[in-house]
Amino acid sequence: MKGSKDTEATGRGTLLTRPVVLLVLTSFAALFGFQLLLSVVPLYVDRLGGGSSGAGLVTAVFMFSTVLTQIQMPRLLRRFGHRPVLAAGLLFLGAPSFLYVLTGSVVSTLAVTLARGIGFGIVTVLFASLIVGLAPPGRRGEALGVLGVAITLPTIFCNSLGIWMAGHFGYEIVFLIGGATPLLGLAAIPGVRGGAPSRQEAGESTAGFFEGLKRGPLLRVVLLFSAATMAGGVVVTFLPLAVPGSGLLSAAGALLVVGVTSTAARWWAGRFGDRHDSHPLLVPGLISTALGMAGLASGGVVMMISAVLFGTGFGLLQNSTLLLVMERVPEVEQGLGSTLWNVAFDAGTGLGAVLFGLVISTLGYSPAFYLCAGLVASALVLAFLDRSATSRARKT
Repeated sequence: MKGSKDTEATGRGTLLTRPVVLLVLTSFAALFGFQLLLSVVPLYVDRLGGGSSGAGLVTAVFMFSTVLTQIQMPRLLRRFGHRPVLAAGLLFLGAPSFLYVLTGSVVSTLAVTLARGIGFGIVTVLFASLIVGLAPPGRRGEALGVLGVAITLPTIFCNSLGIWMAGHFGYEIVFLIGGATPLLGLAAIPGVRGGAPSRQEAGESTAGFFEGLKRGPLLRVVLLFSAATMAGGVVVTFLPLAVPGSGLLSAAGALLVVGVTSTAARWWAGRFGDRHDSHPLLVPGLISTALGMAGLASGGVVMMISAVLFGTGFGLLQNSTLLLVMERVPEVEQGLGSTLWNVAFDAGTGLGAVLFGLVISTLGYSPAFYLCAGLVASALVLAFLDRSATSRARKT
């Protein structure tokens, strides 16, 4: 297996073609706007009187509409094709954000957030599906790593930047910038050609989201990754509330560290996956994520060290699980594979926010973060079960 991976990687084609570059830039623009608002909107809801429960609810509502949209993506792609659907996704993600400046209640803010989730559900599925098709076969892991950098690079500074801008210039300017940047990607769509099955080829695969979940090799990875993304939802939603203040040793500083380390780890995991099996990254990724989660609410230096651990583990898991899922679906089901992975990402994020919002309201921040760390650690069972099942499948 390792030898075949190395051999395949030596026949490496050009990675940064014009369509790949345009897709990467589009993904960066979309995620810039998304990440800028990710921690700001819960703070805005808290300011409107929603409290920690309202802050968790706004993240959950966003991810709820995201997941419902993602579940429909295989059907939408078969009917309309990739580029028209991508254009609709960018519009839904960006344009409704302008309406935040007109909202003055928790309910109206949730309504705007619900619309934005539709756009996010569309673009996240398409970015992963298209990049796999556009990349040379021996460099798909690296292509996912490059896409991962473009997607996670905004987390390096956008979460912190959004909080800082809201505090210094007001929420309105953050909402306007967060809405405008995804719309910039519309200009690049005509150049993103290829990288997806034709409408006829896509029609040959009738497998939908729930059919994909019936496949054990896919379900195990989806559940494992969901445990980690629940922790991610807790971090982005509640860390600014758990550790308020400004400066290096603040939640904004910790989110910055998480962004840097997860971006670096995701890129490295992509290169590793092209040369070796991605599966060995699952266990260290889960352990690092769990350890980091346990210490994030402590504040101070412990929080910053925990941010390094959490970001590194989460970055490893993002790329390794995505590559494993895409390897386990046939070529004509790239949209299905991307849908499953993105649902695991976004459903986990939303569930983490709403469930642990209730835990926080009862037990407080530190106990909730400890419980979430235990949830991530429990996913180690799935990693070992998947390794055992994969080994048996290779022998038969």
